[in-house]
Amino acid sequence: MTKRAVWGLLAYVCLFLFFGNLEAATRDEDRILIVAQKMETTFAGVADYTCEVEQIFYQDGTENQRYRFKFYFKKEKKIRVDFSHPYSGLTIIYNDHDKEATVIPFRSLPVLKFRLSIYNPLLKTLAGQRINQTDMGYFINFIFKNLKMVDQKENIFFENEQRVEFLFWALDYIEERSLEKYRVSVSKKDWLPIRIERYGSENKLLELTDIKDYRINTHPEDKFFLP
Repeated sequence: MTKRAVWGLLAYVCLFLFFGNLEAATRDEDRILIVAQKMETTFAGVADYTCEVEQIFYQDGTENQRYRFKFYFKKEKKIRVDFSHPYSGLTIIYNDHDKEATVIPFRSLPVLKFRLSIYNPLLKTLAGQRINQTDMGYFINFIFKNLKMVDQKENIFFENEQRVEFLFWALDYIEERSLEKYRVSVSKKDWLPIRIERYGSENKLLELTDIKDYRINTHPEDKFFLP
């Protein structure tokens, strides 16, 4: 084989690998968008949902704090959070467009309650999320927003009969300045997230959220979301 033929073959291989990888990346990005659209369409038919949540925050790769709670949601954005760990008995109630939430320190004493601004640090997660940013409708919109405005430098997509798993890049929830990475597992049963991992730009795990026991459209009464 002549030198020219060898260089020609190498050039062909490089082009094949480049466009093959580009095509695969495009396919993964398209698949993520299709899943997000499926989540959005399904969530449009969700009048209410309840789930069990375990949320773990990390600092320098080490677990810093762990929370367990039951999360209730009803459209239009009525939220109730009943904590079991570490604040057993604590309940937070929020209704859409309200600038304050009601905090009930002890569910056994519902008359003991007070109001706090949704911007109060006591009502934010360790990541800085406000109570009105915690429902799945907000998270689905967050996915769409960042798929459009953030360069998706890498795409990972996995699918089996039970779930879909994908990775996307996003700007942080709070100030939209820090670039972060999210790995999301979505149940094909309900098309809602069952696991969300959040990583910093240095690929350090910052937050892990496991979600289970979804109950959808059970139609709780409005008074359940009243303080």
